[in-house]
Amino acid sequence: MSAPARARPGPPTVEWDGRSLRVLDQTALPEFERVIELGSAAEVAAAIRRLAVRGAPLIGVVAGYGLAMGVARAPGDEAIEAAASVLRSARPTAANLGWAVERVRRAALSGPPAQRAAAARAEAETIEAENAADGVEMAGRAVELLAGARRLLTHCNTGELACGARGSALGVVLEMAERRPDLHVLVCETRPLLQGARLTTWELAREGISHELIVDGAAAGLIRGGEVDAVVVGFDRAAANGDVANKVGTYAHALAARAAGIPFVFAGPGSSIDPTVGSGDEIPIEERDPDEVRHAGGRLLAPPGTLCRNPAFDITPAELITALVTERGVARPVNPDTMATLAP
Repeated sequence: MSAPARARPGPPTVEWDGRSLRVLDQTALPEFERVIELGSAAEVAAAIRRLAVRGAPLIGVVAGYGLAMGVARAPGDEAIEAAASVLRSARPTAANLGWAVERVRRAALSGPPAQRAAAARAEAETIEAENAADGVEMAGRAVELLAGARRLLTHCNTGELACGARGSALGVVLEMAERRPDLHVLVCETRPLLQGARLTTWELAREGISHELIVDGAAAGLIRGGEVDAVVVGFDRAAANGDVANKVGTYAHALAARAAGIPFVFAGPGSSIDPTVGSGDEIPIEERDPDEVRHAGGRLLAPPGTLCRNPAFDITPAELITALVTERGVARPVNPDTMATLAP
C-alpha cells in the first residue's frame, strides 16, 4: 500500500487576476506542472476541448471567466452571444458548462454596454466562490453517509484539478482521511486518457493519503472479493429521474457494487443536476477522437486504422445508486422526488 509523505504544494489549479486566467495544464501532469495563460473565450474553449481544463465543476468556473473576458473585449449583444456559443460547444455532456455560461451571459446583458464587463466579471467570481463553499458543504454531507467505510474505490479525477477547490468525490476522500488516518483508496486508471493514473494519484500523493492504482478491469473482481467498502465518484450531469452521466467505466463499477451489496455514491455540485433532462437517455454522450483509444503515452496500441469507439461518458441508472450528494442535501433513494429537492 502506498502512503507517500505530503509533497510541496504545486501551482494552483486556477488563478484569476481580474483580466486573464492562469490554469494548470492537466494534459502535462504528472510529468510537468505547466501553467498556461488564457485571455479570451476562444482560448478557454480550446483549453476545455483538449482537456487542459477538465472536470465538470472546474469547466464551469473557467467557462464563466472565459465569457467574462469575452464581454470585456466586446460588450455588444451579438459578440456576447457569439462568445457564449463558442464556450457552450466546447464539450456537450457536463451540465456545469452551459449553466455557468448562462449565468454570466444573463448578468452581462442585464445592464448597458458600459457596465457589462464589470457585471460579467463579478458573476464569474461569484461562481468560483460558490463552487469552493459548495465543495466543503457537500463533502461534509457525504462523509456522514460513508462514516463506516475505510477502503474506498474511485474512478477518474474529482479533486482540486477537477473542481478548482477542495473537490467533489476526492474532496470527500480528503475529508474522510482527516477523520481516519487508516483510510485507503483504490484508484481506477480510467482509460483511455488515464485521469485516475495521472491526476488522482498525483493529488493523493500530495495529500499523503494511502492509495493503490489499479487497471479499470480489476475493480469488479476486487469489489467482489470484499476489498472495497464503498465506491464514491463525481458526476458530470444528473437527469431529473436520477440517472447520472459520468466518466466512461462508472456504470460497470455501479453494477459490481450492487452485486456485492456495497454503497455506490455520487458526490458533486448541484449545478451538475439538469432538471430539463428527464432521464439518462436524453443526455448527450461525447464521442472523442478514436486516436485516444489507439494510443497511450504517444505509443500506438493497435494496428493503424483499427476502428475504435470512444464514448467519454456512460449512464448509471438511478436504481443502481445508493445516494447522490450535493451541497443542497442527499437524494436517497435516488428518484424524481428526491432529485427535485436538489435541483438548482
